[in-house]
Amino acid sequence: MFEILHFRKSEKILSNKNLLEDVQATMQYIDDVLTGALYTRELLRMALDEMDWTGDIDSMRIIENRRYMYKGVKRGVAIDGNVSAYEYILEGLVRLQIGYDKRRIEAGILIVNSKRSDKSPLGTTADLIKAEIETLYPTIHLPVAVCLISTGEPILFDEEGNPYGSVSVSKDDNPAVEKATQG
Repeated sequence: MFEILHFRKSEKILSNKNLLEDVQATMQYIDDVLTGALYTRELLRMALDEMDWTGDIDSMRIIENRRYMYKGVKRGVAIDGNVSAYEYILEGLVRLQIGYDKRRIEAGILIVNSKRSDKSPLGTTADLIKAEIETLYPTIHLPVAVCLISTGEPILFDEEGNPYGSVSVSKDDNPAVEKATQG
């Protein structure tokens, strides 16, 4: 499940560039691809490539002639993000802001993990994002859409292709269990 939050007229810019449906479809595809995945970095790159966000390497550079790159760019809108940790939001916003200030992009899309600790007293992830975007103004002032993605818990498989925890083994079939029960 994903949610897109728009700030500073990013929705209008995406609409003017005929990217609203494209962004929605791209985020849905990324959400589908990453749900239950253990290794997400390469899957994210492949999904963006398949949705035509990585075609122009030069436009993906944050700073001209440097190796710092966004995850993808299309029609002047950059996508950056990290689905491993919510805390990437600050780094991602700074990276997008640099491109915006250097006039390399007109807007940004930031993908972050929506999962945070259940013990957090700061409310929902969406509430926290809204508060942080406002707190960072005027330092971070680009039009940006933040996409919250929940990849869920990784689904791990054993050698036979069975998900972990789905196969019960009797104590007679497992010498370690038998030894532990004998004391």
